[in-house]
Amino acid sequence: MNGHTESEPSPYAEVEAALCDEFAGVHSAATVTRCVEAAHYGALEVTGFAHPNLVERIARKHLHVLALVASDRG
Repeated sequence: MNGHTESEPSPYAEVEAALCDEFAGVHSAATVTRCVEAAHYGALEVTGFAHPNLVERIARKHLHVLALVASDRG
């Protein structure tokens, strides 16, 4: 088995909560979760590990870029 089951908490739950608070009113919780998941897999592919601090930094960058794109679209 890989990944986590529904009963196991996400190893990035604190990261998601912090980013949801930071981007409240800008992005939905679902968008934050998708960015955290993408950051997790991206970190694994590039570095071979996905420490929560690294995942948080990558996800935050994703969320900033998405916010910029949304603001450009008006």
